[in-house]
Amino acid sequence: MTVSHLTALVIHHGLLGIFLLMALESCCIPIPSEVVMPLAGFLASRHLIGFWPAVIVATVANLVGSLIAYAIGSYAGRAFVLRYGRYVGLSARHLDRAERWFGRFGEATVFFGRMIPAVRTFVSLPAGFARMSLARFIVFSLFGSLVWNLALVYGGYQLNRNWQILADHVKPFTYVGAAILVAAVAWFWLRRRSRQDAE
Repeated sequence: MTVSHLTALVIHHGLLGIFLLMALESCCIPIPSEVVMPLAGFLASRHLIGFWPAVIVATVANLVGSLIAYAIGSYAGRAFVLRYGRYVGLSARHLDRAERWFGRFGEATVFFGRMIPAVRTFVSLPAGFARMSLARFIVFSLFGSLVWNLALVYGGYQLNRNWQILADHVKPFTYVGAAILVAAVAWFWLRRRSRQDAE
């Protein structure tokens, strides 16, 4: 889905469009909230939607999408996700990345992962694989999503008509975050490999 499609959906459908896109994003569909939520902030600054309704709707939508992904991970398992994930753009590389983060940082990944563009879309799956406590999963997902959505909506609100500037400037950080993530995973993998060789 292109930026123009995302923009049209949010502008024409308001909170309903925000809910749909943010639920899909947390359900392993790679939709950039870095574009959607600053636009919501811009619309709020024009009094076309409310500031807090936009934040709350997006956060609830993230939770709904996360619970769906969590359930898929918990009940269907990794093999199912790898088999059918390619139809929604999910690769084994994406899944491995999220699993390594979860394996390294545990349940805290669910909270902090909501604020990392390269991780937030897929972090619910390893939480489901690990059968993380559902109550803790909900709390961590909710608050992590709230922080992320609030920051993006506020940024778009402050920039007003220049919301696209924020999207253009945030997007490089997505790539930087992804590069850092890949480097961290590679470092942990090499470290683990060296330990195995030493044994």
